[in-house]
Amino acid sequence: MKVRINEVGPRDGLQSQGKTLTVESRLSLIQSLVKAGLKNLEAGSFVSPKAVPQMAGTDELFALLPERSTVRYAGLVPNMKGYEFAVAAGANVVNVVLSVTETMNQKNIRMSLPQTADVCVAIIERGRREGIAVQAYLAVAFECPFEGLVEPAVVARYAKLVKQAGASKIIIADTIGAANPEQVRRLLDAVISEVGSDILSCHFHDTRGMALANITVALDRGVREFDSSIGGLGGCPFSPGATGNVATEDVVLLLNSMGHDTGIDPLDLIPVINAAEQLTGVSLGGKSFRWLSQPSAKVAGEARHGG
Repeated sequence: MKVRINEVGPRDGLQSQGKTLTVESRLSLIQSLVKAGLKNLEAGSFVSPKAVPQMAGTDELFALLPERSTVRYAGLVPNMKGYEFAVAAGANVVNVVLSVTETMNQKNIRMSLPQTADVCVAIIERGRREGIAVQAYLAVAFECPFEGLVEPAVVARYAKLVKQAGASKIIIADTIGAANPEQVRRLLDAVISEVGSDILSCHFHDTRGMALANITVALDRGVREFDSSIGGLGGCPFSPGATGNVATEDVVLLLNSMGHDTGIDPLDLIPVINAAEQLTGVSLGGKSFRWLSQPSAKVAGEARHGG
């Protein structure tokens, strides 16, 4: 069974770092990820550099992205102006974010929940008219750092809204890493009853160490796409408690070990993690990093592939 890995390190991973990388450094990270087999990447965001200085120059970055014909690059946009910048820069996939609680929207983008929903719907509908795939993130889908637990019915309602508008993908985001497997089951059951599973993807943080368990539940519910970040890099700078995303190497190893086809060898990710550490100055590596770095992991990999 094919499962798509969407690498978010170059955007979601880097935007929360204290160190701001140059466009050239961000490009080198993306080049390393593509070389390692990643075919779906969130390359950056078209936001004001005053709000997120780590994402300055994303338009320049998009002009330099490698293998545009075979690699799918997405850019996050906060509003219609961001959408226009993204399309002008050559993006053919854009991401919008709809936090499903009022307070998170106010804290994040200073708009109400209804206003944010209207903006997202308008961008999705325009993208559909103009041939641009618009993916909708439903943020703080399980728990909000300001309002607490979120009812599955609320998430299902907004999932239906963005699907009807024409979203190409709906990403259920555990923004602060608060979800447990039972919550994932209940929420996905509610959402799938409204929109089906084919359109869904999941974005988990490993704040409480449950991301991999949550992924296995989502797999059982028919989800076949997951966000991850190389070495577990990143977290949302506007969301208290949102530590690193689930590590790409952990997700790839989990899925490959279960017999799913990711098209990625986790051993190829080790040099990328090391490069990301050097660029950011942050210690990186998921649960499997130490094992993957040992010679025994290489031997095990060769045995699986008949080497």
